Amino acid sequence: MAMNPMEQFEVKPLFQHPLLNIAGHDIYFTNQALFMCVVVAAISLFLTLTVSKNRLVPTRGQSMAELSYEFVANMINSTMGEDGLAFFPFIFTLFMFVLFSNLLGLVPWTFTVTSQIAITFALASIVILTMIVTGFMKHGLRFLTLFVPKAPWYLLLLLVPIEVISFLTRPISLSVRLFANMLAGHTLLAVFASFVILLGLAGIVPLLMIVAIFALEMLVAFLQAYVFAILTCIYLNEALHLHDHH
Repeated sequence: MAMNPMEQFEVKPLFQHPLLNIAGHDIYFTNQALFMCVVVAAISLFLTLTVSKNRLVPTRGQSMAELSYEFVANMINSTMGEDGLAFFPFIFTLFMFVLFSNLLGLVPWTFTVTSQIAITFALASIVILTMIVTGFMKHGLRFLTLFVPKAPWYLLLLLVPIEVISFLTRPISLSVRLFANMLAGHTLLAVFASFVILLGLAGIVPLLMIVAIFALEMLVAFLQAYVFAILTCIYLNEALHLHDHH
């Protein structure tokens, strides 16, 4: 029987009975929830165990942890300036969650959390809400000037609605970009894996393709985490500085 490449994205309850019932809707503990917990636990263990001892010569794990801190800090500093370092815990958490979710999904028989549009849209919505709250807290109603570009008044009738629509589509574009890349890559891996099973000894070519695609997917896993984090920095920079740094 041919393997269905979309089965890996199915959200399934792990227990027969629901955990909660909210407004008549049963809430189950699913494989998606389980692997979100696994991702959080993996990040916590990685960051705590690797730097738990103050070593003169850092281990590889400690070097990787310190490199991740420096990478995100430099990203924030280059896009938002020193003011943006206040958002370091938020952006670092987003970056590590997306990165570990992407990488964990490459392990056989696991679940890719970021292949679910509900998860990526929730993360993107948190980013946009943080941007809005930050903008109003720092600038008050002046934050609304973000939607008013510097242009002649007669062009503003066209440009302001375009800016508003562009802003409202940000959570959609931010979430779909991550979701679509994870979905496409993992589907492609599953398709070539089914070819290897069906062709038997003649499946050497699909097998080589799987190796190449897997290496590419590891790069994509990092790049998508980076893109998500850098766009978060850009959006928060707009909330902090409005048009000043454009």
